[in-house]
Amino acid sequence: MVSVCGVVIATLALVIALSVYNGFGDLIATLFSTFDPEMKITPVKGKVFDPSTARFDALRKLPEVSFVGEVLEDHALIRYGKHQVIVTLKGVDQQYNKLTNIEKTLIDGRFALHEDVLDYATLGAGVASMLGVNVGFQSPIDIYVPKRDKKINLANPNASFTLKHVLIGGVFCMNQAAYDEHYMLVPLALTRNLFRYTKEVSALELKLNPQANIQSTKEKIKALLGPNYNVKDRYEQQAASFRMMRIEKWMTFLILIFILAIALFNVVGSLSMLMIEKKKDVLMLRGMGADTSLIQKIFLYEGWLISTLGALTGILIGLTLCFLQQKFGFISLGSTAGAFIIDAYPVRVALLDIISVFFSVTFIGFLAAWYPVYHFGHKWFKQ
Repeated sequence: MVSVCGVVIATLALVIALSVYNGFGDLIATLFSTFDPEMKITPVKGKVFDPSTARFDALRKLPEVSFVGEVLEDHALIRYGKHQVIVTLKGVDQQYNKLTNIEKTLIDGRFALHEDVLDYATLGAGVASMLGVNVGFQSPIDIYVPKRDKKINLANPNASFTLKHVLIGGVFCMNQAAYDEHYMLVPLALTRNLFRYTKEVSALELKLNPQANIQSTKEKIKALLGPNYNVKDRYEQQAASFRMMRIEKWMTFLILIFILAIALFNVVGSLSMLMIEKKKDVLMLRGMGADTSLIQKIFLYEGWLISTLGALTGILIGLTLCFLQQKFGFISLGSTAGAFIIDAYPVRVALLDIISVFFSVTFIGFLAAWYPVYHFGHKWFKQ
């Protein structure tokens, strides 16, 4: 029972740790989904491309595609009063809120791009803080962009920049520095004017129908557009973040497996003592006609039963605790409510993780049982 309890605790830790990593992965995906589209098309070479060709017309007619938004994105210098910041200027059209959940992230104002003759910007919370502005400010923000098709005029540097003005429409907060401290959303037409483009875009952002399969749709779009365009789903758009999460998850898995292997040394000791204790019974079985192979299998199955019973019990308890955490969130992230994006540790149980844990525990348990049975037992059973 001591050996079984050791396996139970190690298996329980594996199930909970992997489920918590899954929960944090889903949380990150949810945060990014408010800004990143379901699918994004960018050129392999260059910064911009023409979205009005026949291939893109065919793309818009695909039954899996619900909406296609045009985006022009580049760096610009913005200034308000004495404060200035270099930002990523993202030009979008009026239907941008159909692609993402940007309105859910607004903490001030509303999502507006163009009304009458006025252009509006939606700033990240970090950008607004660095400029010292909010929605109530009436003065416009100045946007400076160097003229890409002209050389710098050293005699009159101001002539080398295109200057536009926007009013503050809203402020969004995603709790992600990559967006909050660098992005400003403005009308697409304004961005094209600033960067001296006519109909070019830097990316096309897609919203798929709910019934569409993301992987098959991505392959279909790749085949349609050819090798000159990258087609990325939401996870590939944030590949570095999700790759780091996966590395941390499986490194934790390996560390806990190592701890499990140490715990399973109890099986070696238990079986060794059991073989010594049952030596008279072994002689009785041999007298009844049992050969060495049969006796070894009996002890081998006994050792394997310890790890299998521990694995099943640990998985069952782990699943129960994960369910309770999902339902009630009794393990919180901190003592102060609202200090984090969420109050309790997120968990999500994945079937593949449970299968991996079960087979890992039983395989290591089999090796732990095999060693004493075939290394020591071979000598003892022949005496």
